[in-house]
Parts: sequence; C-alpha cells; structure tokens
Amino acid sequence: MDEAIVTTALDTDTGVALKPFRRIEVLSGMAGRRRVWSVEQKLALVAEMERCENIAAFARDREISTALLYTWRRELRYAVEAAKLPPRNEPMFVPVVGEATPPISSDSVEVEIGGAIVRIGQAARIDMAVAIIQTLQTPAGR
Repeated sequence: MDEAIVTTALDTDTGVALKPFRRIEVLSGMAGRRRVWSVEQKLALVAEMERCENIAAFARDREISTALLYTWRRELRYAVEAAKLPPRNEPMFVPVVGEATPPISSDSVEVEIGGAIVRIGQAARIDMAVAIIQTLQTPAGR
C-alpha cells in the first residue's frame, strides 16, 4: 500500500477498497453575503412590494428573502399602530390595596416569634402547632 495516498478512514470498516481522498471545493460565492439595510431602504422595498402582484418574483429580482420582506412589513405595521397610541404620562403600575390589619377571629390564638406572626385555630392539631413554633424558634442557619 502506498503511504503517500491519503485515504478515508471510514472505508476500512465496511470492507470497501480504500480510495484516495478527493479534493474538496469550497463555494465562496455566498460567503459574507449578509447585507445591512437602512430604514429608508426597508420602507421603499415594502412600499414597492405592496404594489407588486407577485411577491416571490419581486424578492427574487432584488435577491431578498420573501420572509424578510414580510418581516419588514409586519414591523412597519407594528410601528404605525404604536405611533397611533396616545402617550402615557402616568406610570403603568396598578396600585395594590390591602387591609391594614386582618380581622382576628375569636377562635384562634396569635403567636409572634422572631417577626413572624402565626395564627393557630382551635381545630389545629397540637403536634402541628408545636412543630411550627419550634421551627420558627430555630435560627435560620440550622
């Protein structure tokens, strides 16, 4: 076997005779083809596209993807709708309104431990209430 000939390693497992490695041709015509479009160019193309009957042919003639044209048209539609909205001077937050202190029922006991308030009702199991109180009394690191 001639060691100067480069062969592919994949052919050795299949039992097929080894073939010399063929030259690979890299197609570089499309490399670096990404273009940057200005807003004016996008607007002009979308306006021209709207007057066109065959959008696929229009896109082919200008070497643009039809999906890109539709995306630009959708973005223009969103921008026009956003421009129609009145400006908002007030903040976009909804105020939260709650009771200052919740009403305390007469059938429960309120316990405050380390800043936490626990209300234990008469129907609560004693072992559960003891476990909760013990948990609140232990330091957070343990």
